Amino acid sequence: MKRSTLDRLISSTGLIMAVVLLATSLGLFYTHNFIHTQVHNQLAEEKVYFPSKGTVELTSLPPADQAKVSQYAGQQLLTGAQAEVFADHYIAVHLIKIGGGQTYSQLSATSMADPTNQALAGQVQTVFRGETLRGLLLNAYAFDTMATVALYAAYGAFIAGVLLLLFSVLGFHHAKHTKIRK
Repeated sequence: MKRSTLDRLISSTGLIMAVVLLATSLGLFYTHNFIHTQVHNQLAEEKVYFPSKGTVELTSLPPADQAKVSQYAGQQLLTGAQAEVFADHYIAVHLIKIGGGQTYSQLSATSMADPTNQALAGQVQTVFRGETLRGLLLNAYAFDTMATVALYAAYGAFIAGVLLLLFSVLGFHHAKHTKIRK
């Protein structure tokens, strides 16, 4: 096989791969934008705000949780990172206080054993709602994290596609200028 033929074959393969990678990067950029926008819009509609600096809602938190929540003090919850902090360092702290360290399923089992205890039934409902909200916020965090991974993958695919495109062009150029040796 001639060297120029081999160069054209390899360059053609590289060109096809470059097109596939560039198309993939476009799909990943779209995926990132779609997921990130959905998370933002859904959280914005809920109109959840972090407690403001100096308020009892913030200062009553344990120091480690207070430090995490303080970085967003007074802000509206709009991002996956904020959702994770609100769920794990604000809601979770309150759920521990409300449920005495017990989960919804533990409190529910106790409540079913004592169906006349209205205070316990109310506690069960409050913890259920809190755990549900916490779970929904953690899902928003997970989806926003997937959007970030898609963004990094999009950049990687784009850079790889551009490099393969460049190498393919150089390969075709080399094939054109390769002399046949006997």
